[in-house]
Amino acid sequence: MFSKTITPIFCDTDALGHISNTTIPRWLESARDPIFQLFTPDMDPKNWALIIAKYEINFIAELFYGKDVEIRTTLSKMGNSSLHVRQEIWQTSTLAIKGLTILIHFDYKSRKSLPIPTTIREKLLEHLQT
Repeated sequence: MFSKTITPIFCDTDALGHISNTTIPRWLESARDPIFQLFTPDMDPKNWALIIAKYEINFIAELFYGKDVEIRTTLSKMGNSSLHVRQEIWQTSTLAIKGLTILIHFDYKSRKSLPIPTTIREKLLEHLQT
């Protein structure tokens, strides 16, 4: 499991006083950095090797300013070229958000998916939780 702690900042909130629903996709994306780095170690967009096929976010409880959140990232499934990234956001021992993102190993020049290389697959399998 990958884990990332985020301290919400004031602009992450909305007029209702909780963390805005528009903030959550950005937080989840930032917590996927370790996966991105496996495919693109230098994180240079010119060398990017992933594309998003789908993402879902389920809001379970409110998140609030002034309390750190922990984002837990695991893999729930891995195909030949795809991976299902499962994420949860916790605040003060409460599960607040569940997310699922499907990423595809992708060649932007040929506009086609590519098999996940064995070396990357082995590292990803360490985070597979079905």
